[in-house]
Amino acid sequence: MNLVYLLLGTNEGNRMDFLEKAILKIPKIGLIITQSSIYETAAWGLESQAAFLNQIVVVETEHKAIEVLAKTQAIEKDLGRQRKIKWGARTIDIDILYFNDEIINSEQLTIPHPRLHERAFTLIPMVEIAPDLIHPVFGLNQKELLQKCEDDLEVLKY
Repeated sequence: MNLVYLLLGTNEGNRMDFLEKAILKIPKIGLIITQSSIYETAAWGLESQAAFLNQIVVVETEHKAIEVLAKTQAIEKDLGRQRKIKWGARTIDIDILYFNDEIINSEQLTIPHPRLHERAFTLIPMVEIAPDLIHPVFGLNQKELLQKCEDDLEVLKY
Protein backbone atom coordinates (compact mmCIF):
# COMPACT_ATOMS: atom_id res chain seq x y z
CA MET A 1 0.00 0.00 0.00
CA ASN A 2 1.04 3.56 -0.69
CA LEU A 3 0.57 6.59 1.51
CA VAL A 4 -0.29 9.82 -0.29
CA TYR A 5 -0.69 13.31 1.16
CA LEU A 6 -3.17 15.44 -0.78
CA LEU A 7 -3.73 19.16 -0.38
CA LEU A 8 -7.27 20.29 -1.17
CA GLY A 9 -7.90 23.97 -1.90
CA THR A 10 -10.89 26.03 -3.00
CA ASN A 11 -11.74 29.71 -3.34
CA GLU A 12 -14.77 29.79 -5.64
CA GLY A 13 -18.43 29.46 -4.82
CA ASN A 14 -19.43 27.64 -1.64
CA ARG A 15 -15.93 26.67 -0.52
CA MET A 16 -17.05 24.30 2.26
CA ASP A 17 -19.37 22.54 -0.15
CA PHE A 18 -16.54 21.98 -2.62
CA LEU A 19 -14.24 20.64 0.11
CA GLU A 20 -16.96 18.28 1.33
CA LYS A 21 -17.72 17.07 -2.21
CA ALA A 22 -14.01 16.46 -2.85
CA ILE A 23 -13.68 14.47 0.41
CA LEU A 24 -16.64 12.31 -0.68
CA LYS A 25 -14.83 11.52 -3.95
CA ILE A 26 -11.43 10.70 -2.37
CA PRO A 27 -12.42 7.02 -1.83
CA LYS A 28 -11.99 6.67 -5.63
CA ILE A 29 -8.29 7.04 -4.81
CA GLY A 30 -8.15 5.04 -1.59
CA LEU A 31 -8.94 4.93 2.10
CA ILE A 32 -8.76 8.22 4.01
CA ILE A 33 -6.44 7.65 6.99
CA THR A 34 -6.53 11.14 8.48
CA GLN A 35 -7.27 14.72 7.57
CA SER A 36 -6.17 18.06 8.91
CA SER A 37 -8.31 20.87 10.17
CA ILE A 38 -9.56 23.27 7.53
CA TYR A 39 -7.58 26.50 7.19
CA GLU A 40 -8.36 29.81 5.54
CA THR A 41 -5.59 31.72 3.82
CA ALA A 42 -5.31 34.71 1.52
CA ALA A 43 -4.54 33.70 -2.05
CA TRP A 44 -0.90 32.85 -2.72
CA GLY A 45 0.76 33.69 -6.05
CA LEU A 46 -2.11 35.63 -7.62
CA GLU A 47 -3.18 37.61 -4.57
CA SER A 48 -6.09 39.67 -5.98
CA GLN A 49 -8.70 36.94 -5.50
CA ALA A 50 -10.85 35.41 -2.78
CA ALA A 51 -9.28 33.63 0.20
CA PHE A 52 -8.78 29.87 0.04
CA LEU A 53 -9.93 27.09 2.28
CA ASN A 54 -7.29 24.35 2.46
CA GLN A 55 -7.14 20.91 4.02
CA ILE A 56 -4.72 17.99 3.85
CA VAL A 57 -6.03 14.47 3.46
CA VAL A 58 -3.84 11.39 3.93
CA VAL A 59 -4.90 8.44 1.81
CA GLU A 60 -3.80 4.81 1.71
CA THR A 61 -3.96 3.59 -1.87
CA GLU A 62 -2.98 0.69 -4.08
CA HIS A 63 -2.55 3.07 -7.03
CA LYS A 64 0.75 4.35 -8.40
CA ALA A 65 1.50 8.07 -8.19
CA ILE A 66 0.64 8.76 -11.84
CA GLU A 67 -2.69 6.97 -11.37
CA VAL A 68 -3.42 9.09 -8.29
CA LEU A 69 -2.70 12.19 -10.39
CA ALA A 70 -5.21 11.06 -13.02
CA LYS A 71 -7.81 10.40 -10.32
CA THR A 72 -7.28 13.78 -8.62
CA GLN A 73 -7.61 15.56 -11.96
CA ALA A 74 -10.83 13.64 -12.69
CA ILE A 75 -12.24 14.74 -9.31
CA GLU A 76 -11.27 18.34 -10.07
CA LYS A 77 -13.00 18.13 -13.45
CA ASP A 78 -16.11 16.54 -11.89
CA LEU A 79 -16.30 19.48 -9.48
CA GLY A 80 -16.05 22.10 -12.23
CA ARG A 81 -12.36 22.99 -12.12
CA GLN A 82 -11.28 25.03 -15.12
CA ARG A 83 -7.61 25.72 -15.69
CA LYS A 84 -7.59 29.25 -17.13
CA ILE A 85 -4.99 31.22 -15.19
CA LYS A 86 -1.98 29.92 -13.27
CA TRP A 87 -2.72 30.25 -9.53
CA GLY A 88 -6.19 31.56 -10.46
CA ALA A 89 -9.49 31.00 -8.67
CA ARG A 90 -10.76 27.42 -8.60
CA THR A 91 -13.67 25.37 -7.39
CA ILE A 92 -11.24 22.70 -6.20
CA ASP A 93 -7.56 22.02 -6.51
CA ILE A 94 -5.99 18.75 -5.39
CA ASP A 95 -2.21 18.64 -5.18
CA ILE A 96 -0.13 15.58 -4.41
CA LEU A 97 2.33 16.70 -1.74
CA TYR A 98 4.01 13.40 -0.90
CA PHE A 99 3.76 9.85 -2.19
CA ASN A 100 5.43 7.54 0.32
CA ASP A 101 8.98 8.87 0.53
CA GLU A 102 9.40 8.84 -3.24
CA ILE A 103 11.07 11.48 -5.37
CA ILE A 104 9.43 11.71 -8.79
CA ASN A 105 10.43 14.14 -11.53
CA SER A 106 8.54 13.62 -14.77
CA GLU A 107 6.79 15.86 -17.28
CA GLN A 108 3.45 15.06 -15.67
CA LEU A 109 4.34 14.94 -12.00
CA THR A 110 6.84 16.24 -9.45
CA ILE A 111 6.84 14.71 -5.97
CA PRO A 112 7.36 16.01 -3.36
CA HIS A 113 5.34 18.99 -4.52
CA PRO A 114 7.98 21.49 -5.71
CA ARG A 115 6.66 24.49 -3.74
CA LEU A 116 5.28 22.92 -0.57
CA HIS A 117 8.22 24.15 1.51
CA GLU A 118 7.48 27.75 0.41
CA ARG A 119 3.83 27.76 1.52
CA ALA A 120 2.65 28.18 5.09
CA PHE A 121 -0.87 27.11 4.06
CA THR A 122 0.61 23.71 3.23
CA LEU A 123 3.11 23.39 6.07
CA ILE A 124 0.80 24.39 8.92
CA PRO A 125 -1.69 21.56 8.27
CA MET A 126 1.21 19.19 7.60
CA VAL A 127 2.67 20.04 11.02
CA GLU A 128 -0.77 19.38 12.52
CA ILE A 129 -1.05 15.82 11.14
CA ALA A 130 2.53 14.70 10.39
CA PRO A 131 5.06 17.00 12.10
CA ASP A 132 7.90 14.49 11.93
CA LEU A 133 7.41 13.44 8.30
CA ILE A 134 10.75 13.90 6.54
CA HIS A 135 10.90 15.71 3.21
CA PRO A 136 12.88 13.24 1.05
CA VAL A 137 14.75 15.95 -0.85
CA PHE A 138 15.62 18.39 1.97
CA GLY A 139 15.94 15.84 4.78
CA LEU A 140 13.95 18.10 7.12
CA ASN A 141 10.72 17.33 8.93
CA GLN A 142 7.58 19.43 8.51
CA LYS A 143 8.22 21.47 11.68
CA GLU A 144 11.71 22.36 10.46
CA LEU A 145 10.37 23.27 7.00
CA LEU A 146 7.78 25.55 8.59
CA GLN A 147 10.46 27.25 10.74
CA LYS A 148 12.47 28.00 7.58
CA CYS A 149 9.44 29.07 5.52
CA GLU A 150 9.42 32.76 4.62
CA ASP A 151 5.73 32.87 3.61
CA ASP A 152 4.07 35.43 5.88
CA LEU A 153 0.46 34.96 4.73
CA GLU A 154 -1.80 34.41 7.73
CA VAL A 155 -3.17 30.87 7.99
CA LEU A 156 -6.18 30.58 10.29
CA LYS A 157 -8.17 27.55 11.41
CA TYR A 158 -11.59 27.86 9.83
